[in-house]
Amino acid sequence: MDQELKDFAAALVAAWPPAEWRDVHVVLAVSGGADSVALLRATRAAKQRSGGQGRLFVAHFNHGLRPEAAAADEVWLTELCRSLDVSLEIGRRDVTALAAEQGDGLEAAARAARYGFLRDTAERLGARLVAVAHTADDQVETVLHRLVRGTGMAGLAGMPRVRPLSPTVTLIRPLLSVRRADVLRYLDSIGQGHRTDTSNADPRFTRNRLRRDLLPTLRLEYNTDVDQALLRLAAQADEMQQLIAKLALSLHERYMASSANRISVDCPVLAAESPLLIREACKIAWAAASWPLQNMGSKEWHQLAGLIIQGAEGISLNLPAGVCAKRVGDRLEISRPT
Repeated sequence: MDQELKDFAAALVAAWPPAEWRDVHVVLAVSGGADSVALLRATRAAKQRSGGQGRLFVAHFNHGLRPEAAAADEVWLTELCRSLDVSLEIGRRDVTALAAEQGDGLEAAARAARYGFLRDTAERLGARLVAVAHTADDQVETVLHRLVRGTGMAGLAGMPRVRPLSPTVTLIRPLLSVRRADVLRYLDSIGQGHRTDTSNADPRFTRNRLRRDLLPTLRLEYNTDVDQALLRLAAQADEMQQLIAKLALSLHERYMASSANRISVDCPVLAAESPLLIREACKIAWAAASWPLQNMGSKEWHQLAGLIIQGAEGISLNLPAGVCAKRVGDRLEISRPT
């Protein structure tokens, strides 16, 4: 076995041991690009060696951004999946129209549509896991993107290795420790081609400009090891965020009660805690109540924490999505219209 093949296979198995997934159905998100094709080939090889009761499925999403090229990608991937004897599921959506309808940017709409398709496909197939092919290079770009936009500790942590997509489906990123150069060497070692998405060079997308312009400048003029510096920052931020989340969860469990339409907060005891932990506990309460988080920014979380720390009887705060927070004695009552 070529060394490139050994190294890539070892990295995948180390990050995602087959014993954890061989007996459940798994959906692999495959665009046709190098990273996702490498994930498909390596996971299928690991599955053939390890056996198990689960099945592998491939899910491919067409964003409607490159009509002719995307159709060619589907044909190419259909043939690859046929040759590998892996079932292929295809989803399509005009994300340009979706972005205009929802008022989101194109990148945000594409991401939401893609993950919605992956979640729905996994639930329909009875799959417990969805694997996506983000690499260490993607993590570098993610952290840098969030830095230039402005982010908190959770944002600095980058993409998590594992996160829930629904109560029954978990997303996993088994290639986060693998560099893109390793992906290309692996594909070359097995003689596997891949597709090239020209939208990855489209300057309309901030992430593409970071990859094409900012990162090369940082490497050349500021720090040749900037990629590793950003990866270390993400790892350290993730450790800190996990500790913060644990402490905040304890505060939520002790001093907050969440229901579908109301969150009630015991203010005097909670007010003695760190404002950071109070804000994080409020975010947990929001999630526990299944309230939307996207419209709550740093300003709103700081205002809410301030109301808990030093709010007086009768003071109220209007928040996005019609949410109203009001001090009633020693409690903060937060309500959302039905």
